Amino acid sequence: MRYIFKKELQSFFFSPLIYVLSAIFLFIFAQTFINVITTTDSSINEFTYAYHILYQNMFYFIFLIPALTMKTFAEERRGGTEVLLLSSPISLFSVVVGKFLAVAVAFLFMTALSLIFPVIIASNGVIVWSGLICGYIGFIAWGLCLIAVGMLMSSFTENQVIAVVLGEACMLGLYLVDVFKENALISNITPLYNLLNAISAQERFFNFALGWFSLSDLVFYITFMCAALGFTIISIDQRRRCRG
Repeated sequence: MRYIFKKELQSFFFSPLIYVLSAIFLFIFAQTFINVITTTDSSINEFTYAYHILYQNMFYFIFLIPALTMKTFAEERRGGTEVLLLSSPISLFSVVVGKFLAVAVAFLFMTALSLIFPVIIASNGVIVWSGLICGYIGFIAWGLCLIAVGMLMSSFTENQVIAVVLGEACMLGLYLVDVFKENALISNITPLYNLLNAISAQERFFNFALGWFSLSDLVFYITFMCAALGFTIISIDQRRRCRG
């Protein structure tokens, strides 16, 4: 696992991709930050950073995270190195988790850059620190879940563009769960509404945004992430069996 992790991490930080994505990530954060600050009522000297900033930027995960995960397995298949990887003594669990941890570190690097904004807010006004800390926990947890989903999509194809499209489509569907469940027709169908509400990641983020650390919501994110990684292992194992 250590070898896979190190190899993947070097592929990120020795290429311009992570720096380009980080610049885009910061630009989006800056735009959201400026819009919120300039439109906030001057009589309000305190706002919830997690809701007004982090929640608003969760939507852009749909475009940024597939760009991080697109090459995790698709590039291996396209370059022909997948055969060597699958025939090596390294377990599939180690391969998948090693790659996941490398992408996670790249994502955390991008997220850490956004800490400049709460520093600016704290130096010029008031910030709800409990909301900030819990908000980042929820923000990172949901990001890691989407990384696992993006890796699963990448395991299905050798084309990185297709991996991005599949990842974006899947993540958009997850993001729109809240929109669907608020539909008048669906909200009247109690079992369906309860199901959509149960799988809504954004619904669970609200507790973190309010500064409430919810263990059940964190367990939901961890379970979601592990399930996606498990399906990725199954997907690769099926392909290895077909080759065998």
